[in-house]
Order: sequence, then structure tokens, then C-alpha cells
Amino acid sequence: MLGFFRDGTAVALILFHALMHIAAADEEVVLTDHFLVQLHEGTDEDAHQLALEHGFRSARKVPFGEGLYHLYPQDIPKTQRKRSLRRHLTQDQRVKNVFPQEGFGRQKRGYRDISNLDVNMSDPLFTKQWYLINTGQADGTPGLDLNVAEAWSMGYTGKGVTIAIMDDGIDYLHPDLALNYNAEASFDFSSNDPYPYPRYTDDWFNSHGTRCAGEVSAVSNNNICGVGVAYNSKVAGIRMLDQPFMTDIIEASSISHMPQIIDIYSASWGPTDDGKTVDGPRELTLQAMADGVNKGRGGKGSIYVWASGDGGSYDDCNCDGYASSMWTISINSAINDGRTALYDESCSSTLASTFSNGRKRNPEAGVATTDLYGNCTLRHSGTSAAAPEAAGVFALALEANPDLTWRDLQHLTVLTSKRNKLHDEVHQWRRNGVGLEFNHLFGYGVLDAGGMVKLAREWKAVPERFHCVAGSMQEIHKIQSGNKLMLTITTDACQGKDNFVRYLEHVQAVITVNASRRGDLNINMTSPMGTKSILLSRRPRDDDTKVGFDKWPFMTTHTWGEDPRGTWLLEVGFQGESPQNGVLKEWTLMLHGTQSAPYIDQVVRDYQSKLAMSKKEELEEELDEAVERSLKSLLSKSN
Repeated sequence: MLGFFRDGTAVALILFHALMHIAAADEEVVLTDHFLVQLHEGTDEDAHQLALEHGFRSARKVPFGEGLYHLYPQDIPKTQRKRSLRRHLTQDQRVKNVFPQEGFGRQKRGYRDISNLDVNMSDPLFTKQWYLINTGQADGTPGLDLNVAEAWSMGYTGKGVTIAIMDDGIDYLHPDLALNYNAEASFDFSSNDPYPYPRYTDDWFNSHGTRCAGEVSAVSNNNICGVGVAYNSKVAGIRMLDQPFMTDIIEASSISHMPQIIDIYSASWGPTDDGKTVDGPRELTLQAMADGVNKGRGGKGSIYVWASGDGGSYDDCNCDGYASSMWTISINSAINDGRTALYDESCSSTLASTFSNGRKRNPEAGVATTDLYGNCTLRHSGTSAAAPEAAGVFALALEANPDLTWRDLQHLTVLTSKRNKLHDEVHQWRRNGVGLEFNHLFGYGVLDAGGMVKLAREWKAVPERFHCVAGSMQEIHKIQSGNKLMLTITTDACQGKDNFVRYLEHVQAVITVNASRRGDLNINMTSPMGTKSILLSRRPRDDDTKVGFDKWPFMTTHTWGEDPRGTWLLEVGFQGESPQNGVLKEWTLMLHGTQSAPYIDQVVRDYQSKLAMSKKEELEEELDEAVERSLKSLLSKSN
């Protein structure tokens, strides 16, 4: 661990450090030509001179830590070995520390063409954008959309909000994007320059970022392509995906780029969706995320929107450390008739859903948006399409209330997302202990822009957040096929201490487990209020026998708002045809939430004044009942 990092979220961050060990064990280590160095002292010019002397193209100061510089390689690889580079840098008296950057895979989410189609450019594609206003186009279900029309009618179009598309670049010369392009907030971390234009390929593979940008910020009423969800917002391009391997420093630099100008970061990528990878952010990226939610947007927190993944029923997005992070809003997708897309992953960390392409290969059932070189497309798809739509909805909410924190937006998402006409053929819709309706695949439902904007306008910031280690089991427990391992932790949620958690937000089960076949593991956890979360589903393509999960933080949002005090049940077993065995070595329960009730501050204040004058236990019970009544009233109002 690098010694120069400090932040206020140490409890959560320590748990996330385990992600690095999983990834390192799962992948073959690949050394890249990128280096992170820490100088004893010196200016940017000194760092640039150091880079040139050692055969690098340039040096860029990174925004975290003291004296840290990213050394960019020459365009033409040198024959000098990377270990030799490290040795020469280490021996340079100007250099305090050298951190070689390992390469690892990151995959764009969404290349699923539904059909080839000659787009008629004489008219805008707005009528094809069923996810904005669904009248039944392309065999869809009328009314199943993002309800942006209501938000627009109230005057909210994303004005004053900047969304960064972290991807393979943006065609910022596109006539449907140029007027909304924020050049100041854009950067190319793949080639270290301020021009994140996509690299040309014959197959147009690098159209991904441009398509995502159009969903958010395409200009309205200009007779070009379609309309962005937040069509008066600004869009920034952060080019960071287009190189043979991803590195920790490129991810961290992208996530932490201009956090006082960029409001929302949209990411439609992640670890490979092959159903056997367990991976997540490395140390620098974790620190950048922690800094973002603590310091971004003037302390209100950067908003990170993440596509949940395209691995389908073969994968589980709780094995993706980006989508399952508490600091991100993980978004899944539905198709235009309310069903799941075949590539949708399910997991308990997904917060909500938007839309992507349909199953019937209808040429107009895809997502209409901008494409490279001034073109338009109807073929954007996957959860890649879902995340930018969510970023656009959040931009509308931020325009309605610029004071919203990163946690406020998560609460608004939980409260205003709707079941609408979504239906999951595998998992039922259920209600948690405080009456919130959720689904294992869709989260709390499809985003409702009108409902979110209305609630955002009168929203008061949620109370301070606390972290409680509710309990931990370190004993070794054997797991056998046919016999579920059942363990319990009874907790008071740190009651009586400064970090008492009474109303839940996120819950993490930090688990270390090995199995004869990792993919056959199934893990469920039930809260004291009776809400069962599926922490891990079977992944039939995962044949791992050695690595397992090492302090992996499985996360659930399904217990949002519940009282965590009482007994938590963990169930671990195997699913599959062949007998398997395993060993559970650790289960640590982490609770994150508030001490006072969100949403109903006045009710709480009234009862707190009475507590000082009356019997405490009786009034506490009365307070709980009042909280529940007020929450149900708020939910019915938002619906």
C-alpha cells in the first residue's frame, strides 16, 4: 500500500484493498511501458526532463499525492527491457519511489448490433427514441420509458451540469455534439493530450464513447440524429480505454479528472464479462474514487455511474468491483417491452435500471444516438447504453437541485425508481423491511426522471453517514454439496457508540472462501427484517479451484432503510451437477448508513424534543412507527 494516501473513508477503503489481490491471482501479470514515479522534489519541467532522459515521451503530474508523475512511453516501443527501465529510474537520485504499472483487461460494454439499417437523415430520430417517450414503437410497451417528458416540461434539461464519458474518445466535431462539448473538462489519457478524439479503425470499434455521449447531451431541435436525455448539459470526453492494456494510473487519473468541473462520470466498461473473472479497481483507482465522493463537486461528491455488465446469466455483477462499489450507482437495463435483455447480469448491488435494445431484432428497437464522423445510429445497445441514460437523468436532478450530494442521488434513485411494466422471468419483485419494492435484476426499478426531479427540488440533504463493523467470524467452516452452511451474526449495529447505524444504506459481507469449483458457489444473506439478498449466483463458466474469494466485499442495496439490529443469516452452498466442497474462512459484516432517519427530519426533531421529557423506550417505539408512516407517505407521494 502506498504510504502517502489519507482519507476519511478508511473503513470501507481497507476492505476494498482485497480487490487487488484477487485480480493479481486471477490474471497473468503484464508489465506496461507506463510508470508512476515519486520525486523527492522538483517542478513539472524537472519531471519532463527526467522522462526524456530515460526514454519516455512525456510526464504528467497526477492530482493525488505529493511529487507524483505519470511517465508516458514513446509511440514506438523501445527495445530496452521494462525491468531495466525500473532499475535505471530507481537509481536516479531525483526519484524517491518507482511504481511500474501492470496491465489488465477492461472491456467496453455493449457491442450487440440488432440490425443494419440505412438511417433516414432528413428528419430527427426523436420518434425512434422509445426510451424517452414510449408510444409502442418497435413492438414496445407504451408508457415504459424514462419519463423525461415530465422533467422537460418542468424546464429541466441538464443546463449547467457536465457529464464526462470515460471511454474510447468522443467525436467532438459531430454537429449534434459540438455545441454541448466541454473542451476544458476533456482529456486524452491514452496519449496525454487535451484532444480525446477516437482513433480510426475500419470496423468503427471506437464509436463507443461517441454513442454514449449522444445519449446524454445530443443537441435538440437541430434536425440531426436524436435528442439527449439532458440535451442542454455539457459533455466531456475522457479517452482512456484505447490501449492494449489498462493501468491503474490511467483509471485513477480519469476518475479524478477535474472533479470540481465534472459533475457526473459515466463508465460503460469494466472487467471482462466472461463469467469467470473476479476483478475490480486497483489501489490508485480506489483512492481516486474515495477522494471523488469526499471532495468532488465542492465536497458534495462526484457521481459515478456504472454499467452493471453484459455477462448475462453466466455472470454475476457482484464479481465486478466497480459495479458493486458503494461509491458507484450501478445501472442495469431493460428492453422496450419490459423484459430483461439476454445479456443482463443480476446482482444485489444494482441500484436501478434504464433501457437498451430489444430481443426481436426489430431495426428500431435499439438505442438511437450519435455515431462517428457526423453519422447517427439505431444500433447502440447493451448496458453500455443504459449507464449514459442514467447519467442524463441524474443531470436533470442536479439542475433541479445543485446541492445534491452523491448519497442524495442514491436515495432519490431508490425512492423514485419504479417497477412500471418491468418483468423478470426468473426473480420476483419483493418488498424489503420498510416497504421498498426491489428486484434482484432491475434493482429498485426503472429511473423516473419526472419523479426524481420533483422530489429533488424539495430535497434536504440526508444525515451524516456512519460505518459499523457489525461482527466477524474468522473460524474455518467446511462446505459440502447437498448441505448448506448456515452462519449467523447478531449485532446491535454499534448502538451506544459514535458510529451507530440505525437506518441502512449499503451492506457488505466481506468473505474469504475457497472451493473445488468457484463457479458453483451460491451465497445468500438475510437481514434481521427478513430481506434475503442473493450475494452470489452460480457462474457455470467459472472453473477456478485455487483463488476463490479473498476478503471480497459482496454488497447489497436491498436492505435500504432497514434497521440492522438483530440476527443476520449467511447461507453458503453449491449449485451444479457435480459434487463440490469448500472452506469458508471469514465473514465480516459491514453496515453503512445513518443514525437519524432520512427524509423526515421534522418528525425526528419533534420526537427528540419529547424524549428529553418522557419515557424514552415508549417514545422510541412511537418514533419508529412515525418514521415508518412518514416513509410510506413519501413513497406514495413519489409514486
